[in-house]
Amino acid sequence: MENGFSHFDSQGNAVMADISQKEITSRTAIAKGCISMNAGAMKAVLDGAVGKGDVLGVARIGGIMAAKRCSSLIPLCHPLNFDKCTIDFSFHNEDSPAADSRKMIEAACEVKLSGKTGAEMEALTGVSIALLTIYDMCKALDKTMVIGNIRLCEKSGGKSGHICVD
Repeated sequence: MENGFSHFDSQGNAVMADISQKEITSRTAIAKGCISMNAGAMKAVLDGAVGKGDVLGVARIGGIMAAKRCSSLIPLCHPLNFDKCTIDFSFHNEDSPAADSRKMIEAACEVKLSGKTGAEMEALTGVSIALLTIYDMCKALDKTMVIGNIRLCEKSGGKSGHICVD
């Protein structure tokens, strides 16, 4: 890391960061993101009436599976063993009477582990795939859905300690 970047060697070649000298610590990361959709799609999700099945149940499983596979998806990401991984959903504007108002589902992914690195990329990957799963399952009901505001909200552990962004 002579050049200040952990994923490049002194000649500028991409390398996996050397974490051999780091201490094992308890680490947690929480990432969130949203998907907006029309009122009909939201109603179908909440009523369990989407033709492809249980949207939130499938999205939860998809997000957890993706978080576990992060090192296979993100180059140079270390494989990690989780102690816990959850995907939770909250709903915004679902009770608005205006039929044309946009509705929003927020997904949150929390990853906990004991290790020498990470949890942030895993949480971000989990929430991204959970939202993409919702999109895939609802695209027949709404062609105008928008995924956005995917971000790391909180992390703890490691040398940077506790960081709360959200």
